[in-house]
Amino acid sequence: MARIRLNRPYVAAIHDLIMAAVSFALSLYLRLGDAMMDQVSGYIVEGTALFTVVCGVVFWRLRFYRALWRYASITDLVALTKGVTLAIVIFVPLLFLLTRLELYPRSAAVINWFVLLALLGGPRFVYRVIKDRGFGGFTRPVQNKRVPVLLVGAGDAAEVFIREMARSTPAANYRVVGLVDDRPELIGAQIHGVRVFGPTNEIAIVVDKLARRGDRPQRLILTEPPDGEVVRQLLDDADALGLTLARLPRLTEFKSGVEAAIEVRPIAIEDLLGRPQTVLDRAAMQTLIEGRRVMVTGAGGTIGAELVRQIAAYRPAHLTLFDNGEYGLYEIDAVLAERHPELSRSAVLGDVRERSRIDVVFGRERPDLVFHAAAFKHVPMVEANPNEGVLTNVLGTRNLADACRASGIETMVMISTDKAVNPTSVMGATKRIAELYCQALGAADGGTRFLTVRFGNVLGSTGSVVPLFQRQLANGGPLTVTHPDMTRYFMTVREAVELVLQASAIDRREHRRSGEIFVLEMGDPVRIIDLARQMIRLAGLRPDEDVDIVFTGARAGEKLHEELFHGFETPAPTMRAGVLLATSEPTDLGTLVRLMNELVAAAQARRTAETLALIARMAPEYAPLDDAERASVGA
Repeated sequence: MARIRLNRPYVAAIHDLIMAAVSFALSLYLRLGDAMMDQVSGYIVEGTALFTVVCGVVFWRLRFYRALWRYASITDLVALTKGVTLAIVIFVPLLFLLTRLELYPRSAAVINWFVLLALLGGPRFVYRVIKDRGFGGFTRPVQNKRVPVLLVGAGDAAEVFIREMARSTPAANYRVVGLVDDRPELIGAQIHGVRVFGPTNEIAIVVDKLARRGDRPQRLILTEPPDGEVVRQLLDDADALGLTLARLPRLTEFKSGVEAAIEVRPIAIEDLLGRPQTVLDRAAMQTLIEGRRVMVTGAGGTIGAELVRQIAAYRPAHLTLFDNGEYGLYEIDAVLAERHPELSRSAVLGDVRERSRIDVVFGRERPDLVFHAAAFKHVPMVEANPNEGVLTNVLGTRNLADACRASGIETMVMISTDKAVNPTSVMGATKRIAELYCQALGAADGGTRFLTVRFGNVLGSTGSVVPLFQRQLANGGPLTVTHPDMTRYFMTVREAVELVLQASAIDRREHRRSGEIFVLEMGDPVRIIDLARQMIRLAGLRPDEDVDIVFTGARAGEKLHEELFHGFETPAPTMRAGVLLATSEPTDLGTLVRLMNELVAAAQARRTAETLALIARMAPEYAPLDDAERASVGA
């Protein structure tokens, strides 16, 4: 049987009309007592009907039915008082015309005013108290002159913001003149007297309507968790209307207390590129980490540091931070000391290129899980230094994987990149070889479980395009883009690491063999030129007018478009949202070891031509640069 969905304004209207009818009869009873029917039987039905009709018309004109009971406040009580007063003022003369008020006690009108106000306001405020579990937030003084704003989203965060901005505090800098929301049932509703005018695709119409009544907003404020596509459209709308765009913090980040200010934040690039939050199996992630000894290589880098932060929250028995960069290691260790002072941890300087150092650390730290994030990842830098890329990305991964196998480590998770798919760069090719080794080692061994997690660019990571654009903007431009058609997959570091842990927590019984390559769902690729324009606009400037965009040509090893799967890999779903499995047959381990020995020997001897030839042999999709191209990047 289909569920019947009640229309909220109609339900409110029916309630108010019933209360009007009840109040008329009840006020007469309170005035006349048991003698009521003897004295007013001649007009009780007609009077009740007339009073109900008058109240219905007045309440409809004053939009009583549109105010959301969930957010009832003193403002709503003032509106109710005006409405009840107007209804009484209209009703009494009408009743006089019909009955000359011969049998209607004059004091009954005054009693009716109090009774109706109680019957209308009482349920509203009881509903609000039940929802809020308390009596806070009912006061709202008259607003002074503040910056007029239009809120996008009519949810709880919008209500909190409107209420806080109504307070007479120095932090209340804004005056909310309207809301827009895409939920049809909310359009026309009111929150603390502020109306929901329409959907987000009619923002221009709403702004024009507000402007005609002298309330043109100066800013759009997004009140709900941002979705990248929605934010990009809002940025376009705001730009066309000459408005700025900002957002509220998430509701859970709001500070409590009367004196606490709600901080309106500028839209960040992460908001423009964000996607709806993936539902995570945090219980499985907790089971993976809690009570285990965990080691993270590259712990001072962008991905490694975020891994450390998130792993620490799941209460590991011990956490080992391993990195060859002293400052990055110091910084993340200091973060843990502040946030998790009770956590047992070690900060260890070391290089994954040195197998002997890894063995010493494994013997002392005894990890159960190893997350391998240490790598050279900057495409032009590795292109100019291919031997070093091999020694870190290939030899370093083999050293760690072999040590995990020899020490009986339960699981090793290697962080890979979309640049390993059909690689055109040394960096991508070396990461592909590392993928092949972990896959082959896992397929050949029944002990340690080897997992690879592959994903695209991380916003704000060292060497990525976003920090570059930020520096260029700070210097006044221009912003440099290598090619107008270049696209990349982007993901926030928080989301990437959450999904790495999600993939790592997939039960081994769900897949029959070790050596899996998991691929994170990255959404749609983003054009770099669009990213540049959006960042300029977020800075309050105009692309091509205030800040130029210059095309510099693709750099050595760069592809126009990255891919997440090889042609021979079949994407398969997993039991976890946001994580896919790249299914393919592993390479023969013996052949791979022999070629890796030759590759490492060539890289250690700095025989660059031989190194590149062996990379191309092990990763057939890779085509090395010719001598002229390599000379142009300084190799």
